[in-house]
Amino acid sequence: MLVKTYCAAVNGMDVTTVTVEVSLTRGIKFHLSGLADVAVKESHDRIAAALRNNGFKFPSGDVTVNMAPADLKKEGSSYDLPLAIGLLAASGKVDDKELKDYMIVGEMGLDGNLQPVRGALPISILARKEHFKGLILPKQNAREAAVVNNLKVYGMENITDVVKFFNGDTSYTPTFVDTRKEFYEHQYQFDLDYSDVRGQENVKRALEVAAAGGHNLIMVGPPGSGKSMMAKRLPTILPPLSLAESLETTQIHSIAGKLGTDSSLISQRPFRAPHHSISQSALVGGGTNPQPGEISLAHNGVLFADELPEFNKSTLEVLRQPLEDRHITISRVKYTIDYPCSFMFVAAMNPCPCGYYNDPTHNCVCTPGQIQRYLNKISGPLLDRIDIQVEITPVPFDEISKTAPGEPSAAIRERVIKARKIQEERYAPYKGVHCNAQMSERLMHQFAEPDEQGLELLRMAMKKLNLSARAYSRILKVARTIADLDGSEHVQSSHIAEAVSYRNLDRADWADMKYNKA
Repeated sequence: MLVKTYCAAVNGMDVTTVTVEVSLTRGIKFHLSGLADVAVKESHDRIAAALRNNGFKFPSGDVTVNMAPADLKKEGSSYDLPLAIGLLAASGKVDDKELKDYMIVGEMGLDGNLQPVRGALPISILARKEHFKGLILPKQNAREAAVVNNLKVYGMENITDVVKFFNGDTSYTPTFVDTRKEFYEHQYQFDLDYSDVRGQENVKRALEVAAAGGHNLIMVGPPGSGKSMMAKRLPTILPPLSLAESLETTQIHSIAGKLGTDSSLISQRPFRAPHHSISQSALVGGGTNPQPGEISLAHNGVLFADELPEFNKSTLEVLRQPLEDRHITISRVKYTIDYPCSFMFVAAMNPCPCGYYNDPTHNCVCTPGQIQRYLNKISGPLLDRIDIQVEITPVPFDEISKTAPGEPSAAIRERVIKARKIQEERYAPYKGVHCNAQMSERLMHQFAEPDEQGLELLRMAMKKLNLSARAYSRILKVARTIADLDGSEHVQSSHIAEAVSYRNLDRADWADMKYNKA
């Protein structure tokens, strides 16, 4: 007897329907074909034990299983359930009339209980696209998959439940999620707020400019000056996710297995802060079983690199291409996978090896050479992709002891949203450009050219401060954002002046200036 069940293979962001064909004839052998990995081949033993422990008998006969398309690599344990249902249907224990209408995924324990799988959301999207009537999967993944409308999603606890479902012995209610209601309810529920930050008004202004234009930013300051504290609050002032962005972000986290139990859509922009010991493959993605890296998990959000010079230099260099292209291509011998990675890169570092330059409570003991070697850990090409560079000094006691809270994130966010809307309208005719940080050279000359006074100020600043040539376009992009925050159609000299103040690390004598002042 020949029976077919349907499941899905997740390879990167691509999801493919897999047809599990089970043929049962006289004999004693078990054959599995279709480029299955070790985890899939081991499913035979798991399925046999699970069936015995739930009162079913493993089919006695010659069993041939083919997983089509046969040239597509099948990885993981999510094929347990469709294989088990196919075997039971082939032996007459499960009614096969409705198997063609449902996609089935799930890992089974030896007791027959279903375990959560990765990629439930993209699988659900594929099931609707392929016009399946419904999706059957572990109960822990039900809410995640039920985000997709016009598809019946059934979360099951045990293989016995699935058998009863297809045999019509028990009626099950599909999982329902009011996607829009849950999405909008949790958009602004933040645990952190900029009202907690006392002082540091110039740094908060720099963060506001970065959020408004999508600019990458680095903060330089001694330990305890508030770099991490302010970086962690950056998502609270970013524009809220759209439903399309939320769906794309949730898919990536689903594929990586980072969604919690009973999760649905991600409603807030992600904030990822990997440790400086992270490897290249963990940062950009890949591995034996290709998974999204931290840069993809930060898609539509923020990637924060604390203690930037402590990262391995070769690891930092792999960020250069993703920061520019906003997607990462992972190429191996057997596969090529693309992951999106459009994120804001925010970094923090100490100003010198001892960390205490410009700290009123400590003396800096570093020489200019030590400072220069410390800064040289960050390459020029990587620094070139960071638009805003701001120095932080410790907050005086008088500022810390103030009882009045700082400006709340909600007020800053309103200004940021207003500036982003101006940019969306400006770049509407240009595909792939949504904010000032994404401007090409042609767009920059079209929309960010300063007036004569501003151009003269920029010329003087570059000459007097020994700014590098790469700082020119960065200053213009940031000045364009500052003008948008001011509601100005043209870039003025005041906008140029503020943008120049955000290029501290581009000064050719920056390390020497620090030492001489100390």
